Amino acid sequence: MVPPWWLLVAFVFGGVSAALTSSRVVRTKYGDVSGVIVTPDNRRLDAVEVFRGVPYASPPVGSLRFMPPVTGSLWSGVKVADRFGPVCPQRLPNVSDETAALKTMARGRMQYLRRLLPYLQNQSEDCLYLNVYAPAQG
Repeated sequence: MVPPWWLLVAFVFGGVSAALTSSRVVRTKYGDVSGVIVTPDNRRLDAVEVFRGVPYASPPVGSLRFMPPVTGSLWSGVKVADRFGPVCPQRLPNVSDETAALKTMARGRMQYLRRLLPYLQNQSEDCLYLNVYAPAQG
């Protein structure tokens, strides 16, 4: 059995190809949510139920900017949580010019940042979202 944390690392950084199917509907105090079940091609890895981009607070914009998080609004119907929410704004080193990048960082760090970069493209101050991973029931 592969440790659960390794499965998360593999999914996030693209080391696993997988099939996606709809998950069960889960009731939260804000409303119902459904995600996806990720079934890896590797038979040694177990399926994982993933809920992406679940809001946990009101968007920190306008008068809420730079304030502690405020409880989010309730929603009606089923929120489909199959896409990552935006990430909080952050400056990243330029890794497009390999020669220049290697003057300021180790090769392993540069390669890591290149793999991570696609997940950091959608940046917004409205970034208070969770990605929840759980063993698939079944």
